[in-house]
Order: sequence, then structure tokens, then C-alpha cells
Amino acid sequence: MTTIFVTRRVPETGIRMLHKTFGQGAVIVAPQDAVIERDALLEGVRGVDALLCILTDAVDAAVMDAAGPQLKIIANYAVGYNNVDVAAATERRIPVTNTPGVLTETTADLAWALLMTAARRLGEAERFLRGSQWAGWGPMLLLGVDVHGKTLGIFGMGRIGQAMARRAQGFDMRVIYHDPSNPEVPDTLQATAVDKATLLAESDFISIHCPLLPETTHAFAAAEFKAMKPSACLINTSRGPVIDEAALVEALDTGEIFAAGLDVFEDEPAVHPGLLDCQNAVLIPHLGSATEETRGKMAAIAAQNIVARLNGETPPNCVNPEAL
Repeated sequence: MTTIFVTRRVPETGIRMLHKTFGQGAVIVAPQDAVIERDALLEGVRGVDALLCILTDAVDAAVMDAAGPQLKIIANYAVGYNNVDVAAATERRIPVTNTPGVLTETTADLAWALLMTAARRLGEAERFLRGSQWAGWGPMLLLGVDVHGKTLGIFGMGRIGQAMARRAQGFDMRVIYHDPSNPEVPDTLQATAVDKATLLAESDFISIHCPLLPETTHAFAAAEFKAMKPSACLINTSRGPVIDEAALVEALDTGEIFAAGLDVFEDEPAVHPGLLDCQNAVLIPHLGSATEETRGKMAAIAAQNIVARLNGETPPNCVNPEAL
């Protein structure tokens, strides 16, 4: 009998698809609505044919070996897959899949919301009002910075970075970007490739959209903050370790940069305590793709990958085709 282990509750769209294909008893969903404990993960994968995991699950060689040689696919419920040891999976001839494309616009929407919130100090303003501190309109009250007509710097010009560039056109912004992979981008984006030093020096807003790699870990640290404008805002919806949080706290506290908007953190779910005290930091709990529509589509894509693989077909979103 086919067995599929799902490490955490996901939208029913994907679960229904798996039930329809393999039967109600084939799908085992971990009972907790929280990050699965390591021991529970190692136990849950034993003997399964497919693993549907979450970006918070560390799926390494030990997990794959605990599952056993019959494990045919690791379907990651995310675009990024740095939580999976892809090399170990390839060595064991296990394809790893992700859920690309579907969350591009949704994540760009959220990144833009963070950008606007940080620029106009909306988090501070709401706390100010809810704290009964507002005594009436004032010409110097909670002054932010303009967005329209400014320069948006994009670090990582993949799908989401390009979606941000499209949004910037509506605000009459100049768009520059830095991406070591030098992707070809449409001329319609009116975006100019620059080196990292230029991106830091000229951007009024920097939005991070790179994958987490050894070379992007702490790509934004003390030296980068010193090179940015004091009026600049930093936005991150990619992966937390791209930013050195301790250095960011220092930059925000000393006014090296104006504000930050963060959806991701270095050691989730922990957040650097200094950031929690920074009034000029907008902090939200990893909500980039968190809409009913998008999360449902992600579940469907993960299920489609599993169905294809277990039916002897090539999964459509395989990140290590050499494993097949």
C-alpha cells in the first residue's frame, strides 16, 4: 500500500488530491499544527513512499535513511529548498520538488506592503494611535519618506524580483538590480543591472529576493549598512540569514538606515531581541505566500509532484533531475 507522510497540516486542496489518487488511508498527516519535532519526523517517515515536507523541516540524510530505500520523492511545500539536503537525495536517487511560480505575485504583494509600511512608518503610527497617544494632527508627526519617484534596488532578479520591478513602474520609480547570475530580464521592466556597491549607494529602497546560498548568507551586514543611504529602507521576504540581524539592529538604532521591513529571520521562529525593540523595524511572521488562494495552489502543486512520481512519471517541479 502506498503511504505518504505530510509533516504538518496543509490546505485540503492537496490532501484531497492525494486521497482521490491513493485512497484515504494512504495519507498520514502529522497531528501537530507546529514545526514537527525531530524524533517525530524520523519516526513518521519510516516506510513511506513519499514525504511532503515544509520549509521548516530539516530533511537531511538521516531522515532519508530513516524513511528507507522505498522513498520515491521529497515534495517540499515551498519555492526554496535549502531545508533539504539535495545532494544526499540525489545520491539516494530521490527526486526533490518545490512549488515555484504560484507564489510570485503574492509574495511581491507582501514585499510591497512591507516597503510602504516601513517608508510611511505605519507600524509605529498604529501603535501610537492604539496607545492613546494621538492628540491631533501635527506638521511633524511621524514623518516618513516618499516612495514615488525614488530608486528601488532589487537584490536577486528572479520571478519575485521582477514582479517587484513591475510594481515600481506604477510609482514612477527608477529600478536597479544586482544578481550575480545575471538573468535576462524583459526590456519592459526598465531595470538596470548594477554592481552591489552601486545598488547599496544609490537605492532608496532595497528589496531582497535571492535564494539562500553560502555566498548570500549575511550578504547584508555591517559594511553594507554603512554603504547605504541614511534614508534607505531594507525589505526582506527571501530568507532570514541573508541579513546579519545583529548588524541590522545596530544600523537601525544608530540611524545608518531609516527602516526595515522583515518577513523572515535568521533563526525562525526566534527573532533577535534587539529587533523587537526597534520601532523602525516592521516585523511579520513569514507570511510571504499566506493567502488562501496561493497556499492552496502550493498544496496542489506539491500533491501533483507526488502523484506524478508515484505513477512512474517525471514530477513537473523536480530540482534535481539527475536523481531520476
